[in-house]
Amino acid sequence: MKAEESQQRLVLEIAAVDAELSRLEHRGKHLEEQQRLDAVQAEHRAAGDVLATVRIALEDLDGQVAKFEGEIDSVRKREDRDRGLLAGGTVDAKNVGEIQHELEALQRRQESLEDSLLEIMEHRERLQNDLSEQQGRIEAMHVDLVAATAARDEALVLIDQSRHDALSRREELVASAPSELVALYERQRAQGGVGAGRLQGRRCGACRIEIDRGELARISAAREDEVLRCPECSAILVRVRDFSE
Repeated sequence: MKAEESQQRLVLEIAAVDAELSRLEHRGKHLEEQQRLDAVQAEHRAAGDVLATVRIALEDLDGQVAKFEGEIDSVRKREDRDRGLLAGGTVDAKNVGEIQHELEALQRRQESLEDSLLEIMEHRERLQNDLSEQQGRIEAMHVDLVAATAARDEALVLIDQSRHDALSRREELVASAPSELVALYERQRAQGGVGAGRLQGRRCGACRIEIDRGELARISAAREDEVLRCPECSAILVRVRDFSE
């Protein structure tokens, strides 16, 4: 196959664009901004789980508080009833002693219930402080979450724009290059290799392998418009001195 040096340069430019597209694809799949967002989301979910646990614990304590307050109220009502009986003077001497004994038991019961209620209320206060602290953490994390999401979205937009620009540039290059040369380049890429590379001294720019002296002599003797292939990787081997990849 024959192609002028300027035409062979085009496949090098196409190869450079394809390399850029591969880098963009890799960046899109391993986006640092996405990893940061994933980490913030995981922290946010973990904090939300802790918050839910604290809320459940508070609900359980509220139930216990209501139960103890109900029992204390019942004890007080019985005390009021017994004191009312004693004050009414309608209770005989035998029952007075029983009522007084019951009042003493009720007093001890009330004190016990109030002590237990105080412990629960103190525990509830600590949990309420934990709840407030956790809510503050989640609010701060939400700010980080919004920022991380915005950074990820911005990175994706830049990648998409770069990909669009690269594809547009590729279309221009393909349209300018000989179709037969482009077809050869695409067949080489379809086999999983680099389509084209520049001869750099004794090394192929596509596979980075040094070419032996015999093959190098054959390459050096070929006409400038001869389309050569790397003997190692079969990529189009372009002989130019001033091309920058």
